[in-house]
Amino acid sequence: MKSVLLIGLGRFGKHIAMKLNELNYQVMATDKNEDRVNSVLPYVTNAQIGDSTNEEFLSSLGIRDYDACIVAIGDNFQNSLETAYLLKELGAKKVIARASRGVQEKFLLRNGADEVVYPEKQLAAWVAIRCTSEHVLDYIELDGDYSLFELTVPEQWVGKSILQLDIRNRYGINILGIRENGKLDMNILPNTVLDGKKSILVLGQQKAVHKCFHI
Repeated sequence: MKSVLLIGLGRFGKHIAMKLNELNYQVMATDKNEDRVNSVLPYVTNAQIGDSTNEEFLSSLGIRDYDACIVAIGDNFQNSLETAYLLKELGAKKVIARASRGVQEKFLLRNGADEVVYPEKQLAAWVAIRCTSEHVLDYIELDGDYSLFELTVPEQWVGKSILQLDIRNRYGINILGIRENGKLDMNILPNTVLDGKKSILVLGQQKAVHKCFHI
C-alpha cells in the first residue's frame, strides 16, 4: 500500500485526502490550522498540526518513508515554495506541488517540485473543451499534443463497426474503450459495433480529435 504525505488541508487538500482515502492510500496529513486538520481525520491514517516551513517539524515526519509528498498549500505561495524545497532537501522521493499562476509553476519546478498541478488552468481547459462540442463528456490533457477524450457516439457512426469507421487510418486516433451504463469495456475489436447509448474513450493528438469530432 502506498503512503502519501499531504501538506495543506484547505478545500483542495481536503478533496485530495478524500480521494486518496477512496483509493486506500495511507495518508499523513498536516496543516497549521487545527480546524482543517480535524476536518480530514475521517479520511486519513494520521494527522498533525504543524508548520511545513519548519525543517525540524518536517524532518520529524520521516519524509523518506513516503512514496509521494503533496504540497497543496493554496493561500501562501512563499510557504508552498519553502515547503517544496525542504521536502526535496530532506530526501523526498517525489514532490507534487500546487500552483495558481504560471510563474509559480516555474519557481516550484526550479525549487524542489518534481511535478506541478495547476487546478485553475486545468479546470479552465476542461470547461472550454466541454463547451466547444456537444459530443465531449470528459477530457484529460496528457501533454501539449495528446489528449484523452470521452465522447458520445456521433449519429453517423451508430450501427457501424470500428473497422468500418477506420478512424485510426483516417485521423490517427484510437478508440480505447466503450462505456455503457457506467461500465468501461476496454476489449475493443475491429467488429465492435457502436450505438447511440454508449460513449467512447478516444486517444489522439488534439488537432486530430478536434477535426474528427468537429470540436
